[in-house]
Amino acid sequence: MKIDLFDTTLRDGAQGAGISFSIEDKIKIIELLDDFGIDYIEAGNPGANPKDIELFKRASRLNLKHAKLVAFGSTCRAGIKASEDDGLRQIIESGAEHIVIFGKSWLLHVEQVIKTSADENLRMIRDSIKFLREHNKRVFFDAEHFFDGYLDNKDYALQVLRTASEADAELLILCDTNGGTMPAQAGGIVRQVCENINFRFGIHCHNDTGLAVAATLEAVKNGASHVQGTINGLGERCGNADLCAVIANLQLKLNYECVPPGKLKNLTGLARLIAEISNISFSENAPFVGGHAFTHKAGMHIDAVNKLPISFEHISPDSVGNSRSTLVSEISGRSALLNRMRLFAPGISKSSRELAQVLELVKSRESDGYQFENAEGSLDLIILESLNRRRDFFALEEVKINFAEPLKAEKALAQVKVNVDGRAEMGEAQGDGPVNALDIALREALIRFYPEIAGMKLTDYKVRVLNSNAATAAKVRVFIESSDNSRVWRTVGVSTDIIEASFLALLDSVEYKLSLDAGLL
Repeated sequence: MKIDLFDTTLRDGAQGAGISFSIEDKIKIIELLDDFGIDYIEAGNPGANPKDIELFKRASRLNLKHAKLVAFGSTCRAGIKASEDDGLRQIIESGAEHIVIFGKSWLLHVEQVIKTSADENLRMIRDSIKFLREHNKRVFFDAEHFFDGYLDNKDYALQVLRTASEADAELLILCDTNGGTMPAQAGGIVRQVCENINFRFGIHCHNDTGLAVAATLEAVKNGASHVQGTINGLGERCGNADLCAVIANLQLKLNYECVPPGKLKNLTGLARLIAEISNISFSENAPFVGGHAFTHKAGMHIDAVNKLPISFEHISPDSVGNSRSTLVSEISGRSALLNRMRLFAPGISKSSRELAQVLELVKSRESDGYQFENAEGSLDLIILESLNRRRDFFALEEVKINFAEPLKAEKALAQVKVNVDGRAEMGEAQGDGPVNALDIALREALIRFYPEIAGMKLTDYKVRVLNSNAATAAKVRVFIESSDNSRVWRTVGVSTDIIEASFLALLDSVEYKLSLDAGLL
């Protein structure tokens, strides 16, 4: 059975704290969602946002292969004819063929929020849908606060749905707008609605109880054939149902058809790219798509996964475009390191000279304060070295840090001189602190030789003092996380000088990126 996917990242997701999409951002996301196989993309509300009016003009020129763009808006206001409502007229003028309008299905909202009567609310819904249909628009109706309304007054909530269907809406979406409905309760109500009204229904859940995905799945199991949500669960308050988890669960666990064949493997990349465009930190603990979703640390777990992946992995990571990783730590043992090395040399054995060499080097580095559990990038470079595959991309000739004003590190100026195949290049930059300045200066020096590093950026930076009793002579460990939009890696540096430790981690990060692009990793 095919389940229609409706993405509202650009509308409902944009209401999340800290989210602000430019028109260019929205265009990029529309193209990504279309390529992935999303059926409907709710691009915005042209009746309330001038930026969205421009977006629909721009988007009309896109050559979308799969998705249909949807404009969002409200029913006409109380006491106003639909034909005289400015919001509805602007929705029509957007040029979108598909329209979602929301209306109240909870009497509490009707009487106490929009301050009108039950009958007037039904009139607003009926006239708005008919007005849009007269202009040849295909209308989806969002029954806002439906589950609360159903529990409060079942007859009226159903009357709202019948009014919308009789006005010629194409689809009725049951909205858990407060996000407080329990999954079993949501499933039961959807089943009752389907038994009462012979129509096509969708589900739209918010995540205020952390159960939006579960409620969405229960709704589908009980009759909904259309699901709404956002990539990475973006949205107001606690967010919306995370489409990444919804799609993966529906397709891999419940055997519904969601995206076209072969597209599910793009899910992890899609999630990361949209997080990047949204300018939010990507959740590495996210189910299916997070960097930790298939990461193993405990030695017994790693040994079991090596022998039989399904023993500790509920799906194959590559089915959603993710990958397995093992953490080298004090509790993961020799098998974790062997597992990591086999990513580069599948035939390597437990008794190999290379494994012994890496173990010895890791132990030596750990005694100096290094930790590789969250620095797989630095570890992989050590493994490449043991396999004689590590490449000298550049030689560092000179590094200087100057501060424009004493005690004001935020005005740091860095100079970095590198040598690549006998050719020297100098990079100079001012940054928000010495580490940022070094990062920019190093890449400025290297970009002439390796233009691909322009797409790389530092996404996280952590410092830990290792022996605080040594006061100002204490060692520090610095972790750096970097990304190039499609991949994320972490590196580590240790020194008694925080700037040196940071720069060591930064050097590993740049080398890791270059090694990735050279096909060494």
